Amino acid sequence: MCSEDKKVSYGFSSLRGKRASMEDFLDAQISQVDGVTVGLFGVFDGHGGSRAADYVKQNLFKNLRNHPAFVTDTRLAIAETYNMTDQEYLKADHNQHRDAGSTASTAVLVGDRLLVANVGDSRAVLCTGGKALPLSTDHKPNRHDERERIEKSGGVVMWSGTWRVGGVLAVSRAFGDRLLKKYVVAEPEIQEKLVTKEVEFLLLASDGLWDVVSNQDAVAMVKDIQNAEEAAKRLTEEAYEKGSADNITCVVIRFHHDS
Repeated sequence: MCSEDKKVSYGFSSLRGKRASMEDFLDAQISQVDGVTVGLFGVFDGHGGSRAADYVKQNLFKNLRNHPAFVTDTRLAIAETYNMTDQEYLKADHNQHRDAGSTASTAVLVGDRLLVANVGDSRAVLCTGGKALPLSTDHKPNRHDERERIEKSGGVVMWSGTWRVGGVLAVSRAFGDRLLKKYVVAEPEIQEKLVTKEVEFLLLASDGLWDVVSNQDAVAMVKDIQNAEEAAKRLTEEAYEKGSADNITCVVIRFHHDS
């Protein structure tokens, strides 16, 4: 799929993989706003069921587009929309028996400005001049600054097969997760890049890919595949073949500088 000005194309692929259920969701949309290309792309990896991830997919970008500062202060709009969508989900979700949550790795393109926001351990990786450049850092409980933040709030990080918040959750930021909300915030880390001629493509993927494929290997694998959907399929299939035990979802956004 391509933008009107043919400068951006995107494709995606999503596999249930070896999991019994599918808890990954994605969103990808491109439009023209006052002659400017606006792209909204996201990968949402649910845990404790699919409720939170489905809700974030349905509402995050809708809320962002409606934010009064979306065009004038996109960074602020993204930060506020993440928190607002989290609060609205917690109000709407009354299932007290099981806590559900979701990661979000999103890319917002406004003209030649690219803003990547991340909560959790889905990841955004940019290919610039053939090299992988991560635009997000996974929110894991054993990340030094995350552990410090959690402990300052009165929480604990414990080893239980892997490092977990309260011995329960293997990500330190997420939407939902009502019972751990004091520590597991939905405040995104945001990075901004200018899409210059060296910028070739962006990968957004759930940890089902990153658990078994490194950033640089992922970039190298699809660098020469011009069709974004074919590239996304190649990555999800490779992760499955390499033994990924999780749902695997990938969105590829390719930038075309010759048109």
